[in-house]
Amino acid sequence: MAKAKDVPGLSAELTYGEAAGAIVAVRAEEVFEQADGVLDTGDIERVHDMRVATRRLRAMLEMFEPCFPKASLQPVLGDVKALADALGARRDPDVQLDALHAFEAAVLPDDAAGVEAVAMRERDRQAAGNVVLAEAVRASRESDLRGRLRALAAEARP
Repeated sequence: MAKAKDVPGLSAELTYGEAAGAIVAVRAEEVFEQADGVLDTGDIERVHDMRVATRRLRAMLEMFEPCFPKASLQPVLGDVKALADALGARRDPDVQLDALHAFEAAVLPDDAAGVEAVAMRERDRQAAGNVVLAEAVRASRESDLRGRLRALAAEARP
């Protein structure tokens, strides 16, 4: 799992709003740093890392809500939630497939067909989740979610 980055310049001397802007800016960048390759079903950790990053960002947006103009915050927060949900749609079958792979090695040969049947269903869910995720990634790019988050961070007020 990707470790949360330190926030440059974060100190007790900053106002609540200044800290909010600095933290949101860093947490937002962490989300988009994970976007390359997120649709690759062979690299399930990328999805996990991006999902964790969206959770961190969402928590900071909610914690620092008083620091941001509501008209700017609400649409951005909704888009972050939608992206997190799409990442979850893809991550859940990833986890199941990983567990099934480990389980398959331990079952008797007569049971392998049953495990494979469940794995096929999970691969279908993974593919469907990837379609949902691809749409969410596309929507976040088209709506310039990254730029809107940068702008929101710059709008932070005490």
